[in-house]
Amino acid sequence: MGLKKAGGSWVEGERFFDREVEIEALMERVRDGTHTLVTAQRRMGKTSLVRELLRRLREQGDFATVFVDLEDAETTADAVVEIAASAKKVRSTWHRMRAWMSKSSTAAVDRIDEVSLRKLRVKLHARFGGENWRTTGDAVFASLAKSKRPVVLVIDELPILVNRLLQGHDYQITPERRRDADEFLSWLRKNGQAHARRIRLIVSGSVGLEPILKRAELSAQANIFSPFDLKPWDEETAIDCLGQLAVHYDLRFPEDVCREMCRLLRCCVPQHVQQFFDQFHEYLRRNSRREATLDDVSRVYSEEMLGVRGQIDLEHYESRLRMVLGDEAYGIASDLLTETAARDGILSERSIAQCGAYVASLPDHATVRIEDVLHVLEHDGYLARYEDGHRFVSGLVEDWWRARHSRGFIPFDQRLN
Repeated sequence: MGLKKAGGSWVEGERFFDREVEIEALMERVRDGTHTLVTAQRRMGKTSLVRELLRRLREQGDFATVFVDLEDAETTADAVVEIAASAKKVRSTWHRMRAWMSKSSTAAVDRIDEVSLRKLRVKLHARFGGENWRTTGDAVFASLAKSKRPVVLVIDELPILVNRLLQGHDYQITPERRRDADEFLSWLRKNGQAHARRIRLIVSGSVGLEPILKRAELSAQANIFSPFDLKPWDEETAIDCLGQLAVHYDLRFPEDVCREMCRLLRCCVPQHVQQFFDQFHEYLRRNSRREATLDDVSRVYSEEMLGVRGQIDLEHYESRLRMVLGDEAYGIASDLLTETAARDGILSERSIAQCGAYVASLPDHATVRIEDVLHVLEHDGYLARYEDGHRFVSGLVEDWWRARHSRGFIPFDQRLN
């Protein structure tokens, strides 16, 4: 029957492809009571992996599951409200939460079961927002811990919230913001430890948590989590995916075509593999054809993947990097990536030193350390360290970055002259 397109969002069930080894490894961690931090570069399928894990756990019936998305959360109170609202799906937990809210509030709660999740969030904010978030959060965790079955609580995009707490909208880490982030992470750590036998925490996000905490000197707050690194597909898995997609849409993708697609991508990020197929499918449809050829591969790659339509997804790399680093540090990161692209894909130690010297020579030079920026670029999968220097991990990201930023770029050695 073949495999359907992913559609650019997270997938589960029939659209979920491969990752059986990773699913089983996470299942083992859940059974062992391990708190897990899922790490990976962009578009690797972290959300799909944990969503599929939760789906299978629900089918097995041994665990209750809760999925919380903190992408839109701005404050610690927002995070607790999201966790409380998502916990409503665990019926026994929700009954205990209603009883606690009745005791903790003079407002009536007898009709709260009937409201939508959006309205529930508003009600929870009105009653337990602000400085009461810790008390509410403790009650939510205590209620989850008393569930009939152990609970797997997935907190997606936690790093984005922590980054917002630390940097605000002006991207400045202040003592007050650091204290707020520290307080929230301490609260999460405390509850994770207190209810370790009944609640398994899984944290993931589209940006890396570790470099954010390292920059703020809060790395110790994440020590309850065991890292789980999600790797890209190997070439054979990517070719298998392309083949199954071709079968479903009645197309012919010869093996040499699939291998050339993987060669251009270099790193077989699942989203990129499926995006390449999607663009190829549309190209063949426009030309009333059903068989892909080697001559088509470079055309689809350069005109579609690197074209206007393909760039929409790749701009996510740029926006997320700016979100983590802020404008000042992002400018340095952008220059380092562009220098890499302009130097035939290699960022040498000499270029890194020249970058540092150039930044230091500016009248109002940045206080950001070059090594911290490089750490983010490595951790989040933009660059990898090799013997001759740093290189782009993804051929697609390298080619896109070169096309987008290289025009008019002045290398660091020329800036110093």
